[in-house]
Amino acid sequence: MTAATHSTLFPQVPETADAVLDGLDPEQREVALALSGPVCVLAGAGTGKTRALTHRIAYGVRAGVLQPASVLAVTFTNRAAGEMRGRLRQLGAGGVQARTFHSAALRQLQFFWPKAVGGDLPRLLERKIQLVADAAARCRIRLDRNELRDVTSEIEWAKVTQTVPADYPAAVAKSVREAPRDPAEIGQIYAMYEQLKRDRSVIDFEDVLLLTVGILQDRHDIADQIRRQYQHFVVDEYQDVSPLQQRLLDLWLGDRDNLCVVGDASQTIYSFTGATPDHLLNFRTRHPAATVVKLVRDYRSTPQVVHLANGLLSQARGRAAEHRLELISQRGTGPEPVYTEYADEPAEAEGTARRIRDLIAAGVPAGEIAVLYRINAQSEVYEQALADAGVPYQLRGAERFFERQEVREAGIALRGAARAGGNDPLLDDVEDLPAQVRAVLSTKGWTSAAPAGSGAVRDRWESLAALVRLAEDFARARPGATLSDLVAELDERAAAQHAPTVQGVTLASLHAAKGLEWDAVFLVGLTEGMMPITYAKTDEQVEEERRLLYVGVTRARVHLTLSWGLSRSPGGRANRRPSRFLKGLRPGSGSLAAVGSAGGGSVERGSGPVRRRPRGPVLCRVCGATLTEAGAMKLMRCEDCPSDMDEALYERLRDWRSEQARELGQPPYCVFTDKTLMAIAERVPATDGELASIAGVGARKLDRFGAEVLAICAGEEGEAGPDET
Repeated sequence: MTAATHSTLFPQVPETADAVLDGLDPEQREVALALSGPVCVLAGAGTGKTRALTHRIAYGVRAGVLQPASVLAVTFTNRAAGEMRGRLRQLGAGGVQARTFHSAALRQLQFFWPKAVGGDLPRLLERKIQLVADAAARCRIRLDRNELRDVTSEIEWAKVTQTVPADYPAAVAKSVREAPRDPAEIGQIYAMYEQLKRDRSVIDFEDVLLLTVGILQDRHDIADQIRRQYQHFVVDEYQDVSPLQQRLLDLWLGDRDNLCVVGDASQTIYSFTGATPDHLLNFRTRHPAATVVKLVRDYRSTPQVVHLANGLLSQARGRAAEHRLELISQRGTGPEPVYTEYADEPAEAEGTARRIRDLIAAGVPAGEIAVLYRINAQSEVYEQALADAGVPYQLRGAERFFERQEVREAGIALRGAARAGGNDPLLDDVEDLPAQVRAVLSTKGWTSAAPAGSGAVRDRWESLAALVRLAEDFARARPGATLSDLVAELDERAAAQHAPTVQGVTLASLHAAKGLEWDAVFLVGLTEGMMPITYAKTDEQVEEERRLLYVGVTRARVHLTLSWGLSRSPGGRANRRPSRFLKGLRPGSGSLAAVGSAGGGSVERGSGPVRRRPRGPVLCRVCGATLTEAGAMKLMRCEDCPSDMDEALYERLRDWRSEQARELGQPPYCVFTDKTLMAIAERVPATDGELASIAGVGARKLDRFGAEVLAICAGEEGEAGPDET
């Protein structure tokens, strides 16, 4: 054998079955030796679950207990399945099937379709979005490109949760899921989509599972044939199993119980796709005789990182939190996690880039560093900061900011407006640069207020809003700059960020980071409204946000930095607050014992007299000009002057206003107008007097709604209704 054979790339195959067990810790060895009956492995982050699984299968094969062809190991990504197959080959267990649920089901469907149905399997539709567009057109429902993506995602969710079109509206209401359109309309499009598939003899990705389930339910002879072939099943990432995947697994098993599942309820972060940890949490109930093994020895992260991860979960609530695992680091000591507060977002990005440059100078490879954020729209400021610092980077799970479709379209529109100059009717009566950009981008989907909920529409808005903010910052830095100057700046930024980055810092969303790890991780933008995200309203949704942050923390091996900015842009109002999830963890934020449920507590109101609004001219608080328009006077600024509004607070106020309007049976503007809510979100009042000084908040509304509005501004929403107030 050559030396390369003994390298980490080409490890030597263990000579005996017992040699397969060498190097396993006691719990991993227990997993490997549990070769019969139901087995449930609760594996925390970094505890070597894939190692335990592959060594279990390899030991069973090498010991003659398992036949390679009789084992089916399923996971959720092709990358994970490929890694599992590679490890099994290195352990001398080639021939074991390691596939995704869809890959395994598709093979069975292709083989048994002629026997079960006759003829050839219908063509698999690789992208369903065009068919959804056709279905919407047939229903005479107009969808823009982003709504089309969101409706497509809703149809996928409905299918994996086994919801038929007629039941979709009720299922959405029951799940407290925020649909991107009227649920009745989506149900109608969903039904037409299914009809068009039948008419065109095509099936989609979800149909692969549904049809396989249907055949196994209806044809017992085919089910028996599959069960004779596969007698032992292994399921990785079991917390991410959907109801449909669980149904298929049950049919594969039949009345047998040779099943080994591995998962961690604290890493359930894909519920929006239909994933649920219930199957993992209920495993012992369904299989009372199951062997349950907990893997808690963390080989990935230092004790300092593990301590923070454990502390984060110690504040969690709900059923998944009741089954959390207390990790124990097996690594040597490392640096303490760093908490950093910045004045604004650009300062946070620049500070992060400086720290990354220092780490690289100290010997940490750029490829072993990651910047993780909540939504892809946050990437642009970090792309720019790293480019300015000369640090190579690569994006994972998202297009580069300037390569996104909406950003390209916005660039074309801005370039056209710049060329047209004064001849563009969009720019009539619009003078300053930010107002020009807002006018142009309003034709591409930008609005002054963010759309409700998540999804493609929200992502598109976030990208366009980032361009608006960039224009505002550019105009501040270069007074007198024109639209042509801004277009040139955008072109330069785009060109700089297209430089080759073979070995670079990873920029990724927290969702895209699942399953990965780095020596150094920077968790950025950790403010209320972003972590948890503003549209996480229910307790369950907030807890999933906490788990998402936990996943981010546990990606770090050694260096971990958590940061936030107090305002959106330089010079803006410092009204953002660090994420509630950091309370009791970061220095000076109280002890863990004192941390209660999010949003609780009381609100103290000032006892001084209510200030009356001053008489005489009202001046813009930004530029000092005299205000004459009612809307501008309400905002206390010219409508074209930069806004420092807290968008997350504005969204919370809008949601609260909608609830009040429903209870009162009145239009929302009867509670407060949009301009009044914007003024509140900009000025963030803390007392009765400060709230009363805002135009549109009279004595009657102050008495009726004041306590709740101040509580929302303080981030401590109460439970009282308008009558109680």
